[in-house]
Amino acid sequence: MAFPAAVVIVPLGVLFFMSGLVVNLIQAICYVLIRPLSKNTYRRINREVAELLWLELVWLVDWWAGVKIEIYTDADTFKLMGKSTKFLDGVKNMHLSFVTTEVTLIDGIGWNRWNKKVERKGSIRSGCLGSTLAVMKKSSKFLPVIGWSMWFSEYLFLERSWAKDENTLKTGLQRLRDFPRPFWLALFVEGTRFTQAKLLAAQEYASSTGLPIPRNVLIPRTKGFVTAVSHMRSFVPAIYDATVAIPKTSPTPTMLRLFKGQSSVIHVHLKRHLMNDLPETDEAVAQWCRDAFVAKDKLLDRHIAEGTFGEQLQNTGRPMKSLLVVSSWAILLILGTMKVIQWFSLFSSWKGIIFSAIALAVITILMQILIQFSQSERSTPAKVAPAKHKSATESSASRLDKHQ
Repeated sequence: MAFPAAVVIVPLGVLFFMSGLVVNLIQAICYVLIRPLSKNTYRRINREVAELLWLELVWLVDWWAGVKIEIYTDADTFKLMGKSTKFLDGVKNMHLSFVTTEVTLIDGIGWNRWNKKVERKGSIRSGCLGSTLAVMKKSSKFLPVIGWSMWFSEYLFLERSWAKDENTLKTGLQRLRDFPRPFWLALFVEGTRFTQAKLLAAQEYASSTGLPIPRNVLIPRTKGFVTAVSHMRSFVPAIYDATVAIPKTSPTPTMLRLFKGQSSVIHVHLKRHLMNDLPETDEAVAQWCRDAFVAKDKLLDRHIAEGTFGEQLQNTGRPMKSLLVVSSWAILLILGTMKVIQWFSLFSSWKGIIFSAIALAVITILMQILIQFSQSERSTPAKVAPAKHKSATESSASRLDKHQ
């Protein structure tokens, strides 16, 4: 990390990690003392506490870096994002969203990180920021502050091995049945971050199995999506299909650019599907998902050619709540730091100065870890097995499932 960048990033890191540790401490206390007595009460409290952390990320995108997130969707879909709408069994505003990106333009940041920020933006409008959930890789829960908060918030963590993950996923989805508040669950169906190397591997696999050859997306791993639909069909009314792209005229967004306060533009296309409209059988749901990704590919072709998704552009604005929360955290941190310096006379002795320097060094290292973790080129390579030519009677769909 260059020195000029560190001058900006370290103060933000101090604010984020100190406030985040307070949030984690409150979550841990509630988990130990309240959850054994009432899981619903714990979830309601955790929703409000977790929101104090996620609003800092929203502030980072909206106010610090001034990233412009443009949402393309029809007026009805946009309106429903902000209202509790009753569809099934009296359950309100609970949604499953699956996301892809044109990450040839944003592979410096990692597709799932940006999609989480986009998901936060939508969940603010729908009023369930603190109860936004996602299916994540297992290593994410070990990230300081963010990963710990995800674990307390009941995110679903997988190892990317269906033999190990099947029961974990089914159990986690079943737990959401009695979730006491509206929630969004983000599912990244491609299962890994997009890179050019992974795209080439996906194209080779598709060519050898007779599938449509992708140009801008990876081949979806349908088992997780099918499981989610089958387990949540009775209490989740709708699916939001989100496609994210960066226009060619915009700088490539990265975590480092965010922390430096450098802006970018993100285009998000949203399409809403009623759960009732999905096919009934698992095989048909899997094919529906694959067809959706073929449509996404064509949509991204259009975006590359025209620089827009073509749908009606909706105005999201910048939420004041995130600015108020970060301002409050900053004031509390400054006052608390002044008190600690006064009580312990930190800068009046070499020990105090060394302790402060070590603390800043640790925060700098942690921020570097977060930045590196977000980089897609550091993600696990896609595992694409060499295809074997099989009889024409075997469908390409079943061969893809075996691959997954």
